[in-house]
Amino acid sequence: MGFNDQDRKQSVTKSEGKYFFIRSFAKGMRVLELLSDNEALTVTQVAKLMEINRASSHRFLSTLRELGYVEKDDSSRYYLTPKVIELGMKVLDRFEIRKIAHPFLQEVAAKFNETINLGYFNGEEVLTIDKIDSTEILRMDTGIGGREPAYCTSLGKAILAFLSDTLLEAYLQAVELTPFTPNTVIAKDKLKEELMHIKENGYAIDDEELSVGLRCVGAPLFNHKGQTLYAISISGPSIRMGSKRMEEMQRELKKICNNLSGKMGDYYF
Repeated sequence: MGFNDQDRKQSVTKSEGKYFFIRSFAKGMRVLELLSDNEALTVTQVAKLMEINRASSHRFLSTLRELGYVEKDDSSRYYLTPKVIELGMKVLDRFEIRKIAHPFLQEVAAKFNETINLGYFNGEEVLTIDKIDSTEILRMDTGIGGREPAYCTSLGKAILAFLSDTLLEAYLQAVELTPFTPNTVIAKDKLKEELMHIKENGYAIDDEELSVGLRCVGAPLFNHKGQTLYAISISGPSIRMGSKRMEEMQRELKKICNNLSGKMGDYYF
């Protein structure tokens, strides 16, 4: 039995409705991302950044507010609510590696009193999934859930160095090497050369490549097949991260990561 004109019209209408729903959903998620990058935004500011009209901006923000993800202040600026944090923490809690790794992070933190980070490479960026803050007043770091480029962080480079040739080439083809500081490596051939040295040495250094005044040491975590998507780093202000101290950190971090790797199987990858 074939379709008549009415059936075709209904089919087209359903397809169009699904298409517009997906596009609308995508824009709503983009609004959430904008608010996560800004403390608070007005309807007009969201409209301008999204390149949509003011009515659409207001509709997206009102819907997110009804769902509890957004609230409005006295100046009619919209900001994210703790409900977003709760959502993110539920996702982070599924990273079982956090439970196993945390005592090891504490061990490193107790020894150096700098910020210790556990990072996960999602194929594009490094996501901080656990950390222990330094007790020092002066510290420079990202929060749990923060994302950073892989190519100019010790966490990221420690992982990139041990990716298969296929995965590394795919990453390098997709990523744009943007300079964050004068020390950021933006030549892909030079980055590949550095990754070779990291693979030989077993650790990576971020020498003020992402942020001026911040140095980090990172080392990868492996499963029993030698695969890695996770790494641990020690980060601190350059004034406290001298050459001699960083050498000590490198040795200790490699030892800690080796011990932790021995406790992890395929499940964590």
